[in-house]
Amino acid sequence: MAQKRKVIITCAVTGAIHTPSMSPYLPVTAAEIANAAIGAAEAGAAIVHLHARDPATGRPDQTPRAFEPFLKIIKQRSNCVVNLTSGGAPWMKIEERIMPSVTFKPEVASLNMGSMNFGLYPMLNRFKDFKHEWEREALENSRDLIFRNTFKDIEYALRTLNETGIRFEFECYDVGHLYNLHHFLERGLVKPPLFVQTVFGILGGIGPHPEDVMHMKRTADRLFGDQYHWSVLGAGRNQMPIAAMSIAMGGNVRVGLEDSLWGGPGRLAQSNAEQVTTARKLIEGLGLEIATPDEARSILGLKGADKVAF
Repeated sequence: MAQKRKVIITCAVTGAIHTPSMSPYLPVTAAEIANAAIGAAEAGAAIVHLHARDPATGRPDQTPRAFEPFLKIIKQRSNCVVNLTSGGAPWMKIEERIMPSVTFKPEVASLNMGSMNFGLYPMLNRFKDFKHEWEREALENSRDLIFRNTFKDIEYALRTLNETGIRFEFECYDVGHLYNLHHFLERGLVKPPLFVQTVFGILGGIGPHPEDVMHMKRTADRLFGDQYHWSVLGAGRNQMPIAAMSIAMGGNVRVGLEDSLWGGPGRLAQSNAEQVTTARKLIEGLGLEIATPDEARSILGLKGADKVAF
């Protein structure tokens, strides 16, 4: 019998977009982030995508010392693949954003593939009360925010992190980002198999319509052929509908409270594991199987958990 296709679930447990006042379930402290990642892995996530936050205010913190406490706990308690953000927060410079990966040399790091407007201010229509001054300020300032990822920035991150054996989650928010990735593939700065994370529903990037999803997939197929593995990230309420499309179309999925706070219409998800469980049900309902961490390592050509620096 033919082997069933294995679907990789990535879980992004906290991120830098949502703020602590938006959900009591958003992990903030190192212990909360570690427990969220371990819970997601136990629910079926092969990869956990990690940001750090100031434990008092919840503000994004891209210093290596903020990552170290939860990285050690996760490695001790789980076999999951650790993926560290190099996106950080949209207002940070690339040198700051890649420092955790330079320090800890994870198996995977995210890498944004182009500059873009990054509009978070519409969330001010839904959330009115904030515990910390930085929350409202960050959302309001996104009216005039360019998330900088120039060719120079991307090349700097690639040349710096390639030396560590890190593989990348290439985050592509629009069609042009796929072409940017193809440019670096042609130059030999990235090597297949590529792990391409197409992002839908962020204001400033491509929308969440099914035609948008199919267009991104068609373009990636044309540019990369059999040299890549496709995954999707749907923002907010688009999370599970777009995940379902990807699963049906041969792709992988990313869920987590970084991308959506919701567990259903008008209902906050109470954990990252809850979203992973929902994605797993979609996968298994279509007669497919989730990839284990070691299967994900094999599929993506990762260096292995014994070669990280934490």
